[in-house]
Amino acid sequence: MTAGRLDEIPATLTARGSVRFWVAVIIVGAGTGAAAGLLTRMLYLIQAVAWHGSPHDTLLDAASRTSAAHRVVILAIAGGITGLGQLVLRHLSSGNGIDVTEAILFQAGRLPRMRTLVSAVLSVVIVAMGASLGREGAPKQFGAVIANEACDRLALSDEQRRLLVACGSGAGMAGAYGVPVGGALFALEVMRGLLALRLVLPALLASLIASGVAWLFLPNAPTYTVPGAPSSVAFSCFGIALGPIAGLVSVFYVRTITAAHRHRPTGHLRVVAPVVALTLLGLAATRFPELLGNGKDIAQRAFDGHVALGLLLALLALKPLATTLCLGCGAPGGLFTPSLSVGALLGAAFGHAWGAGVSPGACAVVGAAAVLGATTQGPLSSIVLVMELTGHDRSFVVPMILSVVTATLVARTIEARSIYDARLTDEQVRQRRDPARASA
Repeated sequence: MTAGRLDEIPATLTARGSVRFWVAVIIVGAGTGAAAGLLTRMLYLIQAVAWHGSPHDTLLDAASRTSAAHRVVILAIAGGITGLGQLVLRHLSSGNGIDVTEAILFQAGRLPRMRTLVSAVLSVVIVAMGASLGREGAPKQFGAVIANEACDRLALSDEQRRLLVACGSGAGMAGAYGVPVGGALFALEVMRGLLALRLVLPALLASLIASGVAWLFLPNAPTYTVPGAPSSVAFSCFGIALGPIAGLVSVFYVRTITAAHRHRPTGHLRVVAPVVALTLLGLAATRFPELLGNGKDIAQRAFDGHVALGLLLALLALKPLATTLCLGCGAPGGLFTPSLSVGALLGAAFGHAWGAGVSPGACAVVGAAAVLGATTQGPLSSIVLVMELTGHDRSFVVPMILSVVTATLVARTIEARSIYDARLTDEQVRQRRDPARASA
């Protein structure tokens, strides 16, 4: 991506237009944090109603207590809601709309406001009902829309808009999961595609404010509870050995996601396909309720080391297929937590085979970071995000870095796309990789 106009980003408080810019940063952080908190509360409420649980139940626990028929019916209803939602989205704008990544790259961050917000709310509803997609997509989209509105009202430049839309997306991640540093790095490394000193402060401030505001609605605690793991040579060697495998798995996953986007239904199939696809997911959930939702619950069990090897292998094959099925039918949602859960399953399964005094749960944490880094092609943000999500750092940092670096290197060598490039055409991907061609 181009760095030719980065001087438009105020580096000091005395720079021209700095007051308007920093006011916009504060608005983006506060607005996105409130949206993330409210959307997450909304998700918990819908989940409790759909699965006859309480807001404190996990989706997996609540769904496991229901009958097989209930799982099928709830997913079929989610499919119907998705189909109707597709009709609404089609009415709001022609085509498939503009993805946040595409908007930052090629539209100076501009997004269709109502379509983006409706898509975000729809994703919250169907993820709460069991769609195998991430819940972070909605706050990211809200953050991007809030950034757009702030830029319009304050008459900011296109380069400032690009940055603030990326910061809004990262702030959405930060608010949803309580990861201020990881959210800022995600905004720059993954969404904006640039790590530069004058971009860091706005990203950090927006994500910090978003996390602080979201904590008014959500618990201020790590998303995952993970037992500590002793640092050892065997654990570091595990990280090196897992890296190339995680890279290859990530390439397959990204290519599958890309194919799903390219073959999304059109015409009347926009209504029919979601009902069929999510009903199939409901049928699969009668045997494997772990497939429901974004994957947070099964990742937690993998971190705890409470998943048998046979189930790990089955879910490692089925979870990516479930996510691809949901995306392929046109359902909106995020990919962050599904990717993390696939990595956790891979790491835990490989940890069972590795042995050598390293627990499968600790291996799952390393695997989650490796697949996350390779699928997003954001190694630095992935390492920090996993540290913040689990509340652990030193005991995992060496094997995690070794695994993330090797996994990302392997993935980049084979596949230029990340999961956030899946909707881009081949020509757009080439433009993203070539700064001279990506200038707008």
